Amino acid sequence: MNSKLFKLSLICCFAVLSCSRNDSETEPIVIESAQKEPLTTSQVNNAIDEALAAKGNFSWKEASNQVLWSAAFHGNNLMTIGFGTSKSDFDRSKSPNNQMIQEELLKIIMTYEEQPLQKILVSADGDLNLMNVIITKQETIIALKRSKYIRYIEPADYRYVAIKNGQMRAAASSSSSSGCGYETEVLNATDYTTVTPNAKVPWTFYQHNIPNAWTLSTGRGVTIGIIDTGVSPSQTLLGSSFNTGDSSGRTAQKFGVYVDSIWPWSTTTDGPNDLCGHGTSMASVATAPRNNNGMPVGVAYNANLITYRAASNVVIDGYQEQEGVKKAFVALGNNNNVKIISMSMGYVFSVGKIEDAIRLAYGKGKLIFCAAGTSTSFTTFVGVIFPAWMTETVAVTGVKEGAAVVACDDCHTGNKVDFTIVMQRAATGKNVPVNSYYNAQTDYIGGSSVATATTAGIAALVWSKNPTWTREQVLTKMKQSGNFYPNRSSEYGYGNVNAFLAVQ
Repeated sequence: MNSKLFKLSLICCFAVLSCSRNDSETEPIVIESAQKEPLTTSQVNNAIDEALAAKGNFSWKEASNQVLWSAAFHGNNLMTIGFGTSKSDFDRSKSPNNQMIQEELLKIIMTYEEQPLQKILVSADGDLNLMNVIITKQETIIALKRSKYIRYIEPADYRYVAIKNGQMRAAASSSSSSGCGYETEVLNATDYTTVTPNAKVPWTFYQHNIPNAWTLSTGRGVTIGIIDTGVSPSQTLLGSSFNTGDSSGRTAQKFGVYVDSIWPWSTTTDGPNDLCGHGTSMASVATAPRNNNGMPVGVAYNANLITYRAASNVVIDGYQEQEGVKKAFVALGNNNNVKIISMSMGYVFSVGKIEDAIRLAYGKGKLIFCAAGTSTSFTTFVGVIFPAWMTETVAVTGVKEGAAVVACDDCHTGNKVDFTIVMQRAATGKNVPVNSYYNAQTDYIGGSSVATATTAGIAALVWSKNPTWTREQVLTKMKQSGNFYPNRSSEYGYGNVNAFLAVQ
């Protein structure tokens, strides 16, 4: 059931409800005078920074009521409530009491906010036990946290990174935003090898024995879902020429779930097209055809591709981007044809709705790869970023060319990393050749982003070779091909994947 139907049904239910408090709701709520005023954005960010510096992570569950309320105050008063009878009760289809619980929580909100349902409920997710609501009072947050049905309550539109950048309310669908760029660059002849029918194989593919793996598997029959900024409408190798050269009989589908608006009640998406450039690069390295146009080939050049434009750039900051990522994970999780999901975007700390969506997709057997992180001025102190550190995801980072495993100049490492991909040349610093945003042009792309999409492509080769395997079997074979196996590095996981060994 979609969110509109949920909202309509709830309006009908609450038309007959009184606004009187029951016994549990009338327990006195006392707020100390020093906590009755909202904190400034600087104070909220300082609270987050202190937690990150002290523990390496931050969770809204650990925040004080004042910090939660203040963050909501500075973000359209919008909050996300994850509910259920236990921490694992997130899937509506497996939660028989979800409607009753949701109604009970909404009654609490209406009582303390003294507002009708129409003024409170923004949306109720049709697949997950969560809803987005308007909360203006700290007392409401306290009352909700007393309920045994609250899994989490989080500010839904507090933009930590944007505030750091001094752009609190700025929409960010720009090529100058984080991770974005429309640049093109002519490839150095030492950075690729030309193979039949006339495709360029990136130098990094040889570091992972991918060309040898192609003698056994090309990804046919496997569908990779990429959650990113979309795909360029100008790049025909990821569009009308997706089947060309030695690539044939496969499909490419493009969807858009990102709403380019600062307002949470806006619901019209801006379509599937990449307005950043990052998503095009990820789709290229994972699945670009083995073409006869003299352009770079992707790892799994016969795999199917499904892309979701879920955000404007790689930092999933704010309501619309986090909603977009959530929707993309749910859609790919519910798609029986999808085996692999790759996302080269992330955030400094966890987002409950995205965690729920990933767990739903994981519960349906999807193998999920996420970028460990590529540094910006605000994330250099963070190890592996969210959601790559989740147990349901496989974290990937990039390393430099050479005998020793050394992280790329901007790549994050840590004990949550599972695999590494060589993506930075030792002598020149050049990264991985890809198809550009513009047709018949090339570019270089680096960081943990390209490492993640490359690993997703290798997984497609393994699964294509062994179509009856489970996610765990594919992942185990990839681990066994790592240069650190059977050991695990505290910074680099199982190390560099050997695609040829993995498909044997």
